[in-house]
Amino acid sequence: MKKGPGLFSDFGKKAKDLLNKDYTSDQKFTISSSSYTGLALVSNIVNKGGLSSGDVAAQYKHQNAVVDFKLDTESNILTTLTITDLHPSAKTVASFKLPDYNCGKLEVQYFHEHATVATAVGLKKSPAVDFSATIGTPGIAFGAEASYVTSSGEFTKYNAGVNMTKPDSNASVVLADKGDSLKVSYLHHLNQLNGGAVVGEIARKFSTNENTLTVGCSYLVDPHTLVKAKLNNHGNLGALVQHELRPKSFLTISGAFDTKALEKTPKFGLALSLKP
Repeated sequence: MKKGPGLFSDFGKKAKDLLNKDYTSDQKFTISSSSYTGLALVSNIVNKGGLSSGDVAAQYKHQNAVVDFKLDTESNILTTLTITDLHPSAKTVASFKLPDYNCGKLEVQYFHEHATVATAVGLKKSPAVDFSATIGTPGIAFGAEASYVTSSGEFTKYNAGVNMTKPDSNASVVLADKGDSLKVSYLHHLNQLNGGAVVGEIARKFSTNENTLTVGCSYLVDPHTLVKAKLNNHGNLGALVQHELRPKSFLTISGAFDTKALEKTPKFGLALSLKP
């Protein structure tokens, strides 16, 4: 597919991942394997608040098609079919969920050198239609997205934003929630952090006049160990250590506590992901 401005959903994603990805207050165990035939298997077990749940997922790749299948402990079955190269710049994704078949969705993404368009339609009688578009280049892009419900004839979502990307930094401004919230984020990679990065994010809710400032960083202790930390103006502090036990097998320990209420019990999470 041609390199272009990317999807609107990718605006601010790098900053969001640094601030949120791999942080957990649960206990999670994952084991996965793959074969040369294109089949991959993943099993997850999660303990959250004393309650355990799990799922088993399989993925099969063949030429330009990928089929994902997931079965969880609540008997939900999710199947996703992704096809690329039907057109040199197009990607099609179809998903089905049982027994709630109304959650099915068909999505088509089109990538151009200076524009990207994505449309998703729910597979039910009166579906919601999601549409997003971006224009620009890989360095700077302007975009918008909207969600239209055919049964009521109303727009339930419309957002707009701008995203700027450089080799060592990424910045984005997104106006969301029908213009009620504004999020500004900036991420910068620093050599002093051994390839890690610093990030700052400001989120404002106009209807409640609430502001949230979050800062975070990541630091590569060595090629196999990553340390991350984040703090916001409400006093919420989080940190994690992720160590690669062997290629593609990770142990992650994370914690979070409220610096303005030290009498509260801190939250800790543990995740073990193994790939034999």
